[in-house]
Amino acid sequence: MRRRRAADADGADRRPHRIMARRPAPSFVCQNCGAAYNRWQGKCDACGEWNTLAEENAGGALSAPMPGRPARKGRVFALESLTGDTHDAPRLSSGMAELDRVIGGGFVRGSVLLVGGDPGIGKSTLLIQAAAMLSRTGERAVYISGEEAVAQVRLRAERLGLADAPVELAAETSVEDIIATLSHGRTPRLVVIDSIQTMWTDAIDSAPGTVTQVRGAAQTLIRFAKRSGCAVILVGHVTKDGQIAGPRVVEHMVDAVLSFEGEGAHQFRILRAVKNRFGPTDEIGVFEMTGAGLREVANPSELFLSERDLGSPGTAVFAGIEGTRPVLVEIQALVAPTSLGTPRRAVVGWDSSRLAMVLAVLEAHCGVRLSGHDVYLNVAGGLRIQEPAADLAAAAALVSSLANAPLPADAVFFGEVSLSGAVRPVAQAAARMKEAAKLGFTRAFAPEAVRSETSPETSVTLSTVGALADLVSRIAAKGRPRGNQTGRQDG
Repeated sequence: MRRRRAADADGADRRPHRIMARRPAPSFVCQNCGAAYNRWQGKCDACGEWNTLAEENAGGALSAPMPGRPARKGRVFALESLTGDTHDAPRLSSGMAELDRVIGGGFVRGSVLLVGGDPGIGKSTLLIQAAAMLSRTGERAVYISGEEAVAQVRLRAERLGLADAPVELAAETSVEDIIATLSHGRTPRLVVIDSIQTMWTDAIDSAPGTVTQVRGAAQTLIRFAKRSGCAVILVGHVTKDGQIAGPRVVEHMVDAVLSFEGEGAHQFRILRAVKNRFGPTDEIGVFEMTGAGLREVANPSELFLSERDLGSPGTAVFAGIEGTRPVLVEIQALVAPTSLGTPRRAVVGWDSSRLAMVLAVLEAHCGVRLSGHDVYLNVAGGLRIQEPAADLAAAAALVSSLANAPLPADAVFFGEVSLSGAVRPVAQAAARMKEAAKLGFTRAFAPEAVRSETSPETSVTLSTVGALADLVSRIAAKGRPRGNQTGRQDG
């Protein structure tokens, strides 16, 4: 008793203190965009989606050092100047010319690619073909599936005629086990992970497929690729909006993001580069889905125009550019009277806001009344056009359908329409006209500035269009009356 009183008098407690471990605060992460909140709520403020917040362990977050443990000091690393010897990144051809075109000439050593696409579009078929062709050259290729068993992958390979390819298969989802297996023996040149949403790592305590697990698994695989020098392809699922599911930070971490597009009703597939650190981002690769897998299309223009409807009103051939490759595609339009108070505007393969702008220019500067008509626009073949040079072809198809006037079957159209109704010049006009001449077209409706770029030896006759109203008057002059025509157009 006297000793306790003496301790109290000294003001110091000699008893050992028990350090209580702080419990990590709960973290609610949006499974759509990756935004984190400290409490649950019904709607994500970042992306606007409802019921997408899920509780995840915050063990992967940065935390303060434990009591009694010194903080780790950073190491000093060497800094270099901008001047020095630079070498092009060594590339390895995949054996598929269309795939090499999109990624910039082949796989770069140590690069990581993220491939996304709708379910059933052919992502696994494309990658198993690439792995098989690469392995036949003597390189080591590994295909790891987290969604299918090895027997299922073998069945697909047999159907594609790739059973004799020395591709190494595995069905595994643990990232640590995958890296330990790949580190044994000869370093692989290509590793396919199908898909990143099924992978999980022991370092993060959450369910596979969550934002935290996808980010952690991708970071571990990227670190392995940079250290070993092998090329890694990650397959990613997409949401209903066409965006790759999971955190957007994964798209920033990888070296290239590829989108595999196509319509289920068409056999054409388009491989497009959305991001590429080692090559262009505007190149496309065209494939055709057959019973024996994906077949490369060397001349996509001829394929897109193979089933063209000649002599029908509302169809125009657009001479476009996809990357460095000129592509000719048919644009179909249908303008029909409507009994609804608000006419329908439906578009497939083109920007809907771009269609609304062209319709407004036609009505404001060309006297074409479309307020009482439904408008449908379609890009034949499943190709999605992103360049504004398609404005003139779309306007020609719309006016042709309204006036019931077929456009010349041997003519192509390209040009950007401004808000004032003028037709502005576009880039690479000579390549567009050269591709048109190769496919047998003899006329081209294009802006006036194209004349200076056109070679005199070309077999394509140039019909310049200075304003959209000029083209409308030419088409309307050849219009044929219809028995149920209720709309009118002036000009």
